[in-house]
Amino acid sequence: MTRFSPRTALHRAAGSLAAAGLLAVASLAGAAAPANAADLPVLALGGPAETALHPYPESGEAQRSTAEFTVNHPSGDAEDDDYETEFTVTFDLSGIAGVADAAVEDTSDCEITGTKAVCTDRGIWAGLRGIDDLLLTAAKGSEVGDTGTITVTGQSKGATFTPFTTKVTVGGPDLVMEELPFKEQTNPGDKQQAPITFTNRGTRAADGVLLGLVYSRGLDIPERYSNCEYTEDDPASRGIGWTTALCSVEGSFEVGETYTLATPLTIEVTDRAYYDIFVYGIHEDSAAQRTAQRAGAPFERGSGSVLKAVPVKAEKSAAAARGGDLDPWDNQHEADFRTKNTADFVAYGDKVAGAEGSTVTADIGFRNEGPAWIGHLRSGEPVASLDFTVPQGATVTAKPDLCRAVTAAGGYREDQTSPAPRYVCGRSAIVKDGGGLDLSFELRIDKSMVGAEGAVTVRSPWLQDPKLPFDPKPANNTAYLILNGEGEGSDSGGSTGGSDGGSGEPSTPPTSAPDPAESPSGTPGPSASTTSAGGAAGTTGGSGGGGGLASTGSVALIASGTAAAALAAGLLLFTAARRRSAARHA
Repeated sequence: MTRFSPRTALHRAAGSLAAAGLLAVASLAGAAAPANAADLPVLALGGPAETALHPYPESGEAQRSTAEFTVNHPSGDAEDDDYETEFTVTFDLSGIAGVADAAVEDTSDCEITGTKAVCTDRGIWAGLRGIDDLLLTAAKGSEVGDTGTITVTGQSKGATFTPFTTKVTVGGPDLVMEELPFKEQTNPGDKQQAPITFTNRGTRAADGVLLGLVYSRGLDIPERYSNCEYTEDDPASRGIGWTTALCSVEGSFEVGETYTLATPLTIEVTDRAYYDIFVYGIHEDSAAQRTAQRAGAPFERGSGSVLKAVPVKAEKSAAAARGGDLDPWDNQHEADFRTKNTADFVAYGDKVAGAEGSTVTADIGFRNEGPAWIGHLRSGEPVASLDFTVPQGATVTAKPDLCRAVTAAGGYREDQTSPAPRYVCGRSAIVKDGGGLDLSFELRIDKSMVGAEGAVTVRSPWLQDPKLPFDPKPANNTAYLILNGEGEGSDSGGSTGGSDGGSGEPSTPPTSAPDPAESPSGTPGPSASTTSAGGAAGTTGGSGGGGGLASTGSVALIASGTAAAALAAGLLLFTAARRRSAARHA
């Protein structure tokens, strides 16, 4: 009967848009296990505070409810906090004997033996991610009001886990959320009303409800209600930039009755909107439920008016018309918005000098001058690639890990160890406004040539169709790396040989220097050890079939996507197990 988990948005909505959503956009950089237990990261297992089950029917099959679980790595957003390692999660089912029966998805890496379910997974990144779900039904012979518990534990050589216990009850409220008819094609500045409406189709009244709202970077709900608490992703993090609101609405919400907000929410499309997602869901309220939904994240209470719900006539509600065949996914709905907007991606190059035989470091990349952020929260497909042609007379001796060697024409290249004439970098499904990709290459100067230059181009990931569809200024998509130049060589948009000085900036300088900590689509690095939130790159899209498309997942609500999605994230960047979960929720 329950589904909504705001903090999993990046990884659960098309990947948990949980996020998922929503998510999904972080690569898993290998890290050595700490030397002793005291240094091991502590990962928090989480999930629903309580899962209510449909009573066992007099005839037919028992209806299934899904309990979704998460693991939170709270140590930060640095890639050093990510590590790729196998871990197991064990569900102790002895506490629900006679109350509920448990199963797992056929596609999961889980096995149930007796009163234990053991699931195997791999890869833990900083932040929240979804793990395998349990499929629960009321046991034959159980009665309304019967209750039990499931305890979740984890084990890994690279981490310790804090256990989590969830409650399972036969019967209870079943809060069904009505889907709202949003206008999905929008413009910056548009506002829409959201009269959140829900029906209790359970077996008892709900003593208060917890309204969960999750919305991506391009959307806003200006009113901060005093009975709601809010959290936002750190703008400097690699995540999508979700805002999550948890609103405790008082009252007794009776069986069979439909309720709506006394005053509709206002959803505002901001100047940075492009592809965005709004998620709205409902739970019975309790202290345990609020703790579970917070998932360890810091929340801050609003100071505005009180959000209230009032009864409406059931026949006016689409949710009330659905009848008694309950769907546990009806606790939540998601709306996608496509905003008419643009994002100016500006390439930047560098100017370096050295004698023959010397090694120099060149800093190149691009940044998003906005106004929009670009996030492929559902598909998880990459937003852009940085295409770098090595200047004549030089050889690349060290490159970032997210860059892949290609042929001079941009096609597939089997050899990834010896120097190449050209490199393609970056596979992130999210590029924030003000973010971008910052890279460092080491080059050996084999032959001193005055003004030798190599193009630095930000383009579509597909070589045959390089234009960025959202970018209104393609002229600044190309800059240059100049070796031993006599003039500016890194200006965006054209050749600069023969000019009289170089600053290493685009022709239209960014409003501020690229900040590696705020570049969600890539992380700078001076050598081949550089990694990125976007993962390894290289698919050119040309006839050569360069590389493999990095599957970044979609936002699964979160869960992301999530994605969210990441969204996320991305956004958006998932293991095979999470991609299966994303497809299941989508």
